[in-house]
Amino acid sequence: MTQSVIVEGLSTWSPGQGLTPAGASGGRLLAADSWLVRDGRVRDLERHQERFLHACGEAGGPPLSWLLQFWRDMTGALPRTGDWFPRVELTAGSLELRFLLRPAPPLGSGVRVWAAGQHDPRIVPRRKGPDLDALGEVRRRASEEGAEEAVLVTPSGFVLEAATASVLWWEHDTLCLPSPQLPVLPGVTAALIQERALRTGIRVAHPERKVAELDGREVWLVNALHGIRPVTAWMGGLLRTAPAERAPEWQRWLENTAEALPEK
Repeated sequence: MTQSVIVEGLSTWSPGQGLTPAGASGGRLLAADSWLVRDGRVRDLERHQERFLHACGEAGGPPLSWLLQFWRDMTGALPRTGDWFPRVELTAGSLELRFLLRPAPPLGSGVRVWAAGQHDPRIVPRRKGPDLDALGEVRRRASEEGAEEAVLVTPSGFVLEAATASVLWWEHDTLCLPSPQLPVLPGVTAALIQERALRTGIRVAHPERKVAELDGREVWLVNALHGIRPVTAWMGGLLRTAPAERAPEWQRWLENTAEALPEK
């Protein structure tokens, strides 16, 4: 199939026609995934594909053959120059596959976080998409406190993740993450970091910690857009931040994991 040129904005996909520009977005999201594209390079696009296909299958989406063709068409439409933050979507109702091409927002090297742990509003916490609006409201409330992010917690107050990022922290020489048994999204960037830690002999642990127990520690928020952002301030509380001693080297490493998209 000859793929038409896709411009910035929303496109829908159908078998036999591929991607075609669409009007305004709408419809409830059943699944979604997004990542950073910088001059045609992406970090672990294959893992994003696996996560999206799994989410679509869990949501009762289209046949796998359609999903794979959609992914091939979408990958071919990704720009090879400039900074972009595309999103793939599956919507409710007609089970429509969509591709949203949007410029990447400014990237941050650090992040201010609301110190008050937030009740987890998600209905489907292990699948990206259905709860994006609810998480957007959490971030909106955090912005009123001068923060860019907020940490979601269990009913008992234990750290889960941030509204749009995984939460990692260091306890001495141990890299810590919430237990995968908790209702957390399987983060692509968090998985890359954990794999490197294990490969290089760094101990990885999954302790249960409340937000207050992150006081004075080096804490990172990590996602596919910003990569690794150390927490530079806890807003609205008395928590202290630690110097981001480890972050710069890990940020350089993560940047170098990006791979070129396949040739069109």
